[in-house]
Amino acid sequence: MIVTIDREFGSGGRELGRRLAEALGIAYYDKEILEEIAKKSSYCLEYIESVSESKPMSLLPIHYGQTLSFGIDLTMQQNMDILAMQNTTIRDLASRSSCVIMGRASGYLLRDMDPFRIFVYADDDFKVKRFRKYGDENESDRSILKKLSEVDKRRRKYHEFVTGLKWGTPINYDLMVNTSSADLKALATAIAEYIRSVFKKNQG
Repeated sequence: MIVTIDREFGSGGRELGRRLAEALGIAYYDKEILEEIAKKSSYCLEYIESVSESKPMSLLPIHYGQTLSFGIDLTMQQNMDILAMQNTTIRDLASRSSCVIMGRASGYLLRDMDPFRIFVYADDDFKVKRFRKYGDENESDRSILKKLSEVDKRRRKYHEFVTGLKWGTPINYDLMVNTSSADLKALATAIAEYIRSVFKKNQG
């Protein structure tokens, strides 16, 4: 049972993913993917995270625990190496056991394993309130929306770079979830029941 989740920044998709994994009793992978890469490479975790959901051409030079400058060709190669390691790690983790995997075009990368693909989105008001809850309470709505948009733009470019498919388009997912007025715990329980029924039907 492989479940992949793409989400708008601020939609609560990460929390929903954790709760869904808990409800299904399966593994959950998000930053754990990046930690695996850091263990197997010379790249620092902070830079791996910046590469993780970004289109390579927009990336800054790599860091090996300190700031170093490289030519654009070498930088591109290093960024592509990280993305290749990420893809390999995602497939390795998915092959070990049932799991929920967050973002990183995992639904496409694992398409031969028939994952259940979810896209999580929310209204702007909800995303602003959620962002403010974990950040600066005094930051303006306009400033927050700009930050949300910038993250989503990077995710969209990365997804389309890897897959050739449009990020967030319903036809590319099995379930679209609007979290704007939802209790995430209850929602995760409901989705878990639905996913169980889908996998049971497919196996039958």
